[in-house]
Amino acid sequence: MLHPWLKDELTAALAALPPPAPGTAAARAARAGWEAWQEGLSVRFTLPAELPPLRALLVWDNLTGHKTAELVCWLCAHGVMPLYTPLGGSWLNMAESLQRILTTRALDGQHPETAEQLMDWLGATVRGWNAAPTVFEWGGKRARRRERARARRHALGGSGALTRRPIVRRSRPTPVQRPAA
Repeated sequence: MLHPWLKDELTAALAALPPPAPGTAAARAARAGWEAWQEGLSVRFTLPAELPPLRALLVWDNLTGHKTAELVCWLCAHGVMPLYTPLGGSWLNMAESLQRILTTRALDGQHPETAEQLMDWLGATVRGWNAAPTVFEWGGKRARRRERARARRHALGGSGALTRRPIVRRSRPTPVQRPAA
């Protein structure tokens, strides 16, 4: 299902872009642009025979609703190539955490009555965040696992090189005391 507000927002964003160049050379270039972006995708979708010039790339998550034939066809017909974020992207967890923080701050105890009111509140919250952003650092299970792996490495002199196993250092044999004859 294509949400009307999304359709309106994308249409407005595309209208703000410079008009595409007319002509058959532009049509060939448009097809080449679409196909070039398709090459990097792990899951490609079938491109329609008639394609407008590629006007925008839309990066969003892998929700099932974002992959419906109706939505993808509408995007392609308007020159928008959808690019889906990877399922296992660890940075997505942080992005979703940030989104949850901003949404909570914007809506805490309030109930918007219109989409415009919701967008205004979220916009004001983001502007406030950008004025004094919070610095996040990667953490969690993977970071702790990497720290433990680094702690198990053994330095080789002062070179910066490391080994995963301790270096067996041969000790000098102690001189054997021979009894005086």
